[in-house]
Amino acid sequence: MRSVWKARKRLHEHLDKTPLIKSHALSEKSGVPVYLKLETMQPSRSFKLRGAFNFLSVLNKEEKERGVSAFSTGNHGLAVAYAAKQMNIRAMIFVSESVTETKKEALRGSGAELVVIGKSQDEAGAACQKQSRTKGLTIVPPFDHPEIIAGQGTIGLELLEDIPEMEAVVAGLSGGGLLAGIGEAVKHTDPAINVTGISVEKGAAMDESIKVGKPVEIPEHPTYADSLLGGIGLDNQYTFSAIQKYVDTRTRLAETDIAKGMGFLFEHHHLVVEGAAAVGVGALLNGAIRPKGPTAIVVTGAGIDVKSHQEIVGPYLGV
Repeated sequence: MRSVWKARKRLHEHLDKTPLIKSHALSEKSGVPVYLKLETMQPSRSFKLRGAFNFLSVLNKEEKERGVSAFSTGNHGLAVAYAAKQMNIRAMIFVSESVTETKKEALRGSGAELVVIGKSQDEAGAACQKQSRTKGLTIVPPFDHPEIIAGQGTIGLELLEDIPEMEAVVAGLSGGGLLAGIGEAVKHTDPAINVTGISVEKGAAMDESIKVGKPVEIPEHPTYADSLLGGIGLDNQYTFSAIQKYVDTRTRLAETDIAKGMGFLFEHHHLVVEGAAAVGVGALLNGAIRPKGPTAIVVTGAGIDVKSHQEIVGPYLGV
């Protein structure tokens, strides 16, 4: 828990507290106060920036001088690129050819060196590992590292400050860095606070791993919530056990419900968010979660282009 407080102190000089708004529409539907934590308002447009800044802040002088690298499908790479630029650290970001052109363009304009290589995330990751060793770069992991977890955990501290009566917190569950950090922060304050993780219906590596009791690999499937895809690593050291310890409830969400969550946030709050950011809302709307008291939903990121957003939410809005 001390690591989360240390992260908060480090982040204070780099990032502002993100907004928390009450959703009157969701509160009316659920019968209890429901709040939205808008991590979409981060400079890189996702919660990933917290972990990136915290990780870079603890590097020693030599590591900062040599530079850092990351492999990503979007949000993590943008976060590392932004944080590195602010701290005058060289950054190389590796992505596969399958990453959308919109995300590639954003990375090209981020100040980092973009390397597009391989057909898959695994191939991009392998190239990142190889070139980082050759160039002496420090790889910034996307989730399975104590400083990444602590950085994301600062969200939990902000929620406790703004909603001291909070009884539940809901967020997407993928690699587990986000809910490992939030879970640590809120459970050490009040073990009774319910922590819920929402995964995609197909390709939910963490959820499947928890079910069988050890990290496993499972195939990925196309989804609106592409940020929730990816393995947790068979040698996972931190997030698997943290999710076992801190997450009370897990559920998976169908694609139609992800789209409904995105559409609801657009219709009622004028928020354009990626699928992974809308899973908490989608789960509440379809009754997969039934909050019994003040509840916070973490709206994690806005990494989606306007055309794709329109194609997904159009049917929900009847246009």
